[in-house]
Amino acid sequence: MRTLRSRQVQGAILVVAALAVVWLLVVFVQGGASTGGAGASPAGPAGARAVRTLVTDPASGLPWIDESALPPEARETLALIRAGGPFPYPRNDGVTFANREGLLPREQRGYYREYTVQTPGSPDRGPRRIITGSGGETYWTADHYASFSRIREGS
Repeated sequence: MRTLRSRQVQGAILVVAALAVVWLLVVFVQGGASTGGAGASPAGPAGARAVRTLVTDPASGLPWIDESALPPEARETLALIRAGGPFPYPRNDGVTFANREGLLPREQRGYYREYTVQTPGSPDRGPRRIITGSGGETYWTADHYASFSRIREGS
């Protein structure tokens, strides 16, 4: 009798666990994931509000983030990049980004450029950056190069 009851309990636990996994998959595929702690989302800590989907960019292997999901300061920086400036940190904005962390696709030196995204309340440049590639791609980091997302511009 005990064995039967213990098997029933184990079966019920497995069913509940399977349902939880299915629910999590549905939430993430439908874009229900919100940003949070380190590694919780492609936007990273103090990053964007929400991400439509967690589909990755096949070229970089990084998660996509819609431009519209970026914080307003990041959208302002993108507008400045498109306009060619002027930038709030002219000595630092537009300089070569070396990709020392190796998180972006490997390219020759000088391929990437970095731009500061102002962080409200920060006494310095803060941790947020947009990185551009010579091929026209753009990347977002909210945690000073610890993680990146590929920006889906115009979305």
